[in-house]
This record gives sequence, structure tokens and C-alpha cells, in this order.
Amino acid sequence: MYTALTIAGSDSCGGAGIQADIKTMTALGVYAECCICALTAQNTMGVNAIKEVEEDFVGAQLDAVFTDIVPDAVKIGMLSNSDIIKMVGSKLNEYDAKNIVVDPVMVSTSGSKLMADEAIATLKSHLLKEGTVTTPNIPEATVLCDMSITTASDMEAAARSIYEEFGCAVLVKGGHGIADTARDYLYGDGISEWFKSPRVGTDNTHGTGCTLSSAIAAYLAKGFDLVNAVSHAKSYLQGALEAGLNLGHGNGPLMHTWNME
Repeated sequence: MYTALTIAGSDSCGGAGIQADIKTMTALGVYAECCICALTAQNTMGVNAIKEVEEDFVGAQLDAVFTDIVPDAVKIGMLSNSDIIKMVGSKLNEYDAKNIVVDPVMVSTSGSKLMADEAIATLKSHLLKEGTVTTPNIPEATVLCDMSITTASDMEAAARSIYEEFGCAVLVKGGHGIADTARDYLYGDGISEWFKSPRVGTDNTHGTGCTLSSAIAAYLAKGFDLVNAVSHAKSYLQGALEAGLNLGHGNGPLMHTWNME
């Protein structure tokens, strides 16, 4: 059976983070493993508290996974401080991990900050170069390449800049207000490809980034090349949004099992 590992934070309301990743991987027929790097007390309205896991225990979790059920792909989500990022980068290098999807989670859908300022610099220096692909949204891509992104051309320029600096392929996600479609641009390793889908009119978008990145990891684990992994992951996310799950009082979660019903 295909296997994938998610390295991220826990979401107590189940819509994002580790929980969304496990649901996504399972729905796509991949056995999911996890390394929990932070606990969050959160719901659809915001993040109330974060408790970080000590980096030594993060390392112990990764040792346990890689010395037994070796993952075919790895998805990295919320890593809140520099010590955790360094540990994760070191372990992925030690075990020569493959098919690494880095989702540079900096702010939650509800607007809560999830990464310390100094951790962003560490993410750049210790983790992005380990990735197969990174999946920043427009605000995150702006931080990674230090340029304003307001047009489709800007998205292309940002992706090229990030790829040239870090060497991993880049999927810049255009869900933050550019055009009336959900435009994502993939660049790197000889790839220059736009992915477009109708924008779904819903406020229930909690965990969309986590879901997309873990779906990409799942398809990479199954042997898909990067372009097809992104294309299939986009289709899966589109279905999860269109299913119209409506829970909570804020930005509600997606229907991760829509394709299993």
C-alpha cells in the first residue's frame, strides 16, 4: 500500500492541519502517518492557543516512522519555530526522504499567525531546499520572494524567483483574490503550467491549503508525476469545496470524504 507522512500541527476542530491531512490521504487511498509538531486550540473562528512540541520529540517521532513504515511521500505543514524546522530538515536529509511537499503555513484561514518571525528565515535556509515542491498562497509567496503579487504575471515572476533561490518547484496558489477563477501556477524542473478551476462561492474554506498540499503528496506517493499530482489534487479539492459542508460559526471545514460517498 502507498504511504504518506504529514508533519504538521493538530487542529482541534478537525478541519485543517494533521486531521485534514489524514482525512485527505485516506480518502485518496493512501496510508497516512503523522508527526505532530504543535497542538492548537482552534475552531472555525480562530486559533485560541498553541502548544509547541519539543524538537527532540519531533525527531523521535520521525525516527519511529522512517525506521519502520517508510513513507512514499511527505507533506510538511505548520512548523512554528526554528528549532522544529531545523530538526525536521535534518531528519528528512538523514533518511533521504522523497516526494516532499512543503506548505509554508504562516497564517490560518481565520487570520491567526502560526509561525514566529525568525522561523521564516529558518524555513528558507533549512527546509525549502529539501522540498520537491512548495505550495505558498499569495501572501506566503510574497514573504518568500519579497515582492508584491497582484496579477497573474506577478505570480509567474514570484514562482520563478522562489525556484531560482531554493531549487524546489513552486505552486503559487491564486485563491486570494486574483481573477474569478482559482488560478494556481506551477513552475520548476522544466515545468511552467497554469491550473484553473471555477471559484466556489463559499466561506467554508478552513483547511484548503492543508488539503491541497496533502492531496499532492498522496498522488506523488502513488507514483504520479508532479503536473498530474497537482492536477488531480486540484480536482479533489474542488469536489471537497463544492460538496457544501457547512459546520461551525466561522470559516467552516471541507467535506474531505466527498469522493467516498
